[in-house]
Amino acid sequence: MIKGFKDFVLRGNVVDLAVAVVIGAAFGSIVTAFTSGIIQPLINAVTPPSSPGFGVQLVGGKESTYIDFAAVLSAALNFLIVAAVVYFVIVYPLRALQERRRRGIEPGPAAPTDVELLTEIRDLLRAQQRSS
Repeated sequence: MIKGFKDFVLRGNVVDLAVAVVIGAAFGSIVTAFTSGIIQPLINAVTPPSSPGFGVQLVGGKESTYIDFAAVLSAALNFLIVAAVVYFVIVYPLRALQERRRRGIEPGPAAPTDVELLTEIRDLLRAQQRSS
């Protein structure tokens, strides 16, 4: 189990994953700003001027009982936009690349040679001996 984790960390996937999370969070905030700043006001525009927005006031005069349908629609649209971008920018191209590699149209990453592996093992053993 530890060897698998070590291999995962040393391959560089952790860095790629961290970059994806940071970019995803930044993109998510852009989409949230778009839906709450543009889409939600457009949805609220269909209600009468006396209404606080596209929703229902359960108890008159008590703001905390307002059900805001525009916020729910905006959040759903936010999710759909982020999901569509992730699919079309990340998932679909990677699947296409995997399919091309499976069919042999595009070569995959080159496997390390025996000499490269032995050199890496030697360097790791030297590092272990120094730290002992």
